[in-house]
Amino acid sequence: MSLPESDRELIVDALGREPTAAESALFENLWSEHCAYRSSRPLLSAFESEGESVVVGPGDDAAVVEVPTADESDDLYLTLGIESHNHPSYVDPFDGAATGVGGIVRDTLSMGAYPIALADSLYFGSFEDEHSKYLMDGVVEGISHYGNCIGVPTVTGSADFHADYEGNPLVNVACVGRLPPENLITAVAQEPGNKLVLVGNATGRDGLGGASFASEDLDEDAETEDRPAVQVGDPYAEKLLIEANEVLVDEDLVESARDLGAAGLGGASSELVAKGGLGAAIDLDRVHQREPNMSPLEILLAESQERMCYEVRPEHVDRVAEVADRFDLGCSVIGEVTEGNYVCTYTDDAGEREIVVDVDAEFLGEGAPMNDLESVTPETPSTTLPDPAPALSEAFEAVVASPNTASKRWIYRQYDHEVGVRTSLGPGDDAAVLALPEVSPPGVDAAGDVADEPVGLAISAGAAPHWTASDPVAGAKAVALENATNLAAKGATPIAAVDCLNGGNPEKPDVYGGFSGIVDGLASMCETLSVPVVGGNVSLYNDSVSGPIPPTPTLAMIGSRPGVDVPTASVDTEGELLLIDADDSGPAESLGGSEYLAQFGGTAPGPDLPTDPSARLDAITAVAREPTTRAVHDISQGGLAVALAELCTPHVGLSVSLPEPTTDAGAAGVLFAEGPGRVLVQTTDPTAVRKIVGDAGRVRSLGHPTDDGTLSITVDDTSFEYTMAEIRSLRSTIVDALE
Repeated sequence: MSLPESDRELIVDALGREPTAAESALFENLWSEHCAYRSSRPLLSAFESEGESVVVGPGDDAAVVEVPTADESDDLYLTLGIESHNHPSYVDPFDGAATGVGGIVRDTLSMGAYPIALADSLYFGSFEDEHSKYLMDGVVEGISHYGNCIGVPTVTGSADFHADYEGNPLVNVACVGRLPPENLITAVAQEPGNKLVLVGNATGRDGLGGASFASEDLDEDAETEDRPAVQVGDPYAEKLLIEANEVLVDEDLVESARDLGAAGLGGASSELVAKGGLGAAIDLDRVHQREPNMSPLEILLAESQERMCYEVRPEHVDRVAEVADRFDLGCSVIGEVTEGNYVCTYTDDAGEREIVVDVDAEFLGEGAPMNDLESVTPETPSTTLPDPAPALSEAFEAVVASPNTASKRWIYRQYDHEVGVRTSLGPGDDAAVLALPEVSPPGVDAAGDVADEPVGLAISAGAAPHWTASDPVAGAKAVALENATNLAAKGATPIAAVDCLNGGNPEKPDVYGGFSGIVDGLASMCETLSVPVVGGNVSLYNDSVSGPIPPTPTLAMIGSRPGVDVPTASVDTEGELLLIDADDSGPAESLGGSEYLAQFGGTAPGPDLPTDPSARLDAITAVAREPTTRAVHDISQGGLAVALAELCTPHVGLSVSLPEPTTDAGAAGVLFAEGPGRVLVQTTDPTAVRKIVGDAGRVRSLGHPTDDGTLSITVDDTSFEYTMAEIRSLRSTIVDALE
């Protein structure tokens, strides 16, 4: 990329002169779509980001929310952030994905928090394509290597396959951090005269121009030509940085902080002082460097990993250096906070001092003009069903064996999800659950028998590309409801969410219209559910020679519950199996965005949604907390067919009779509709479940568990059954292909 002429004219007018080479490169990167959100920022006001639990909302490196507790004496904050590393993961799957993990972890550190959990949401092209498997293999290895080495558990996530990701996979990673309230710091510079201290790895030439690279379409030569723009990670240095950051924050040595990510040192340091309405004087010669003869532009824009920029009081500088040395990290006092411009100086080859950057920090960080783009609203698809319709058993096998609905065990078994000893329920269930032993749940009497019970933290993350490809607005609403249902199924009440909004080239009206749709849909449902969206990330220009990606609104949502004794998504031999589904809005039998249509052809409007989703979720949450509830599992991708298959275990099956069809979709609608907000419940007290649900939904008895190791399904006078060995074989698509 190069600085657009319209931007250059605006900059020349503000500076009263032509920008230097370093200034031009800084503006090019910080005014890029990746950093400035020039096409998306006008849309983001749709999100409600305030709430009782919100401490720090959008605009910082990560959001901060308060965990509901029994009393104020054990208050605990959590940080929540999400990032994308899409283009780098196409060019170099291992390093692209690995450094994506490193970046979101450092966002957590910059708030003063300690990272306790990761969630990765991955999107690849058709699973049958060998290149997609290559990308998936490298991405998963990169995430597992980095996360495992730094000792942060990857506890949940998602993996989806769609042909339109073939030329541009998505790698979205969320991180949750633990933060005692007294340790909170932000990226807002505090006071002139304070020093700017760079701590971490030395600066090299890797990742140059990464922000601008992320703001353009991928071309067919990207894997070779754009490799220098991909950063190279060192997780062992990141682990040292995590521990050093904890010491610095505990000793109250840091006034503000910013991790070095997009646009490197220039981005981090200028944004830090701009947020405080201040400036900086930076001596680029003082930056500890990995390679000789680096130019000022390279020093400013290199995105070398594992680096933090701290604002430090002068009297604390020596102690910061001691801590850095203790953890074998580099440390440079590179300048100080001022009341003037953002100024960078450098000694040239002739030994002369020169000013290479002298600009207003706020203009550099916030001055990019917003784009006014044409938008075309995608048409709502009509309903066309497969003709001829496949036999139900054939459809069942195809849908259950699809990579989108099959077991993701091959992925998550490569992650250490138990390190840190907080994980109570790990990958493979609706949501992960972590124990927060620092705090007691609300309503728990400190003198009672359960005084030592911790708060349970539930985490869900993901999207559903087929939903949003078929109907961006309805699909995005369904994504939000699906993540909230995952939490409710574990008895958790939502606290907050962050989003990663992925789209194609926004300069194409139909693409921008689809992107606008997912923003509107996600914002609408989150507001309906009273879930504040406290931060996030936008990734556009996910477009390649194979075309744009589907509009993809990844959502990461956290919730809390008393204790960590939660119902899992696996049945045992006791009780009855119930379905909590439709209210007066009618049955959830629309096949819009379903895996069934993806397998056999056809179109339909987006997934069905309840008329009162909040009441439905409240009921599901209450049911999940009942002591007589044995298992709860939400119904989403693959519909009832996949949910029933997932509930079974090697030794416990199910015998079920499903409701009669009420739409033209027939039995296929009953089995394969993917409307969220529905769950399967195994209980020993069906009456209690019906009483709890009341008018929030309909409770129907489907059948009961069996100990004969088979799944038997009857629907619309058709019956079929599979042994658990057959189910396991069907669901092993990914494992069988990649082992």
